[in-house]
Amino acid sequence: MTEFWQMTLWILEVFILFAWILVMFNVISDLFRDQDLGGFAKAIWIVLLIFIPFLTAIVYVLARGKGMAERSVAAHAMAKENADAYIREVAGSSPASQIAEAKQLLDSGAITQEEFAALKARALA
Repeated sequence: MTEFWQMTLWILEVFILFAWILVMFNVISDLFRDQDLGGFAKAIWIVLLIFIPFLTAIVYVLARGKGMAERSVAAHAMAKENADAYIREVAGSSPASQIAEAKQLLDSGAITQEEFAALKARALA
């Protein structure tokens, strides 16, 4: 029976360790993400995180938690905008430009009227 509780305690300790590491990464990444906080203040927070980690992390989350959430949401929104812009850039042109290109091919005789209709239908789909 004692092996069961030892294993349970070990699992709990590992969970707490991973949770603590996650909190530390979130606090440190938020420190560097915050553009309103000066470099000296960031250095003080980092030093306090090194020497008094538990208390400093709790105080940081309590004092700056709302700002952490706002900066995180803004960072995710910016990443989504960048990804969407990249996808639009890589995906190709708009349906109107695809139809215009197909019309140029039709006018030059490179494709038939049926192929043009198929390209137009695909662009509009």
